[in-house]
Amino acid sequence: MHRALDLAREAFRLGEVPVGCVITLEDRIIAEAFNQRELLSDPTAHAERLAISSAGRSLGTWRLDGCRLYVTLEPCPMCAGSIVLARIPLIVYGASDPKAGACDSLYRLTRDRRLNHQARTQGGVLSEECGELLSRFFQHRRHDSLSPPAGRSA
Repeated sequence: MHRALDLAREAFRLGEVPVGCVITLEDRIIAEAFNQRELLSDPTAHAERLAISSAGRSLGTWRLDGCRLYVTLEPCPMCAGSIVLARIPLIVYGASDPKAGACDSLYRLTRDRRLNHQARTQGGVLSEECGELLSRFFQHRRHDSLSPPAGRSA
């Protein structure tokens, strides 16, 4: 999770919502990513989705059934669906997401028995650090949107 937090900080520096994701197989990192929606002009460029695609390429298969996914924010419905489709058995996340969390908070897609795969979740890992980074990002964003453009007064 520490590496995922480092990736989230990089996203913050680049103006992206600070979410970082790492996928491991046994004890080695096979993929990592951070949010890149702004950089790629792609609404689906969430850290989890990018890391899952990278892990599939790294292993040469879409089945990631021996992997673990670590992410700084509880996955959204799109990412939770991707996790289920990739057969990832364990998700470890930092901050909960009461507005879009699809593992425990708002939905429980990764544990839905109607789907052909389920994943265990462990939330709250380094949640204070993960949540603080997100809060700081959105405070900066709100402050910047309220400030007049450079060279102009309010």
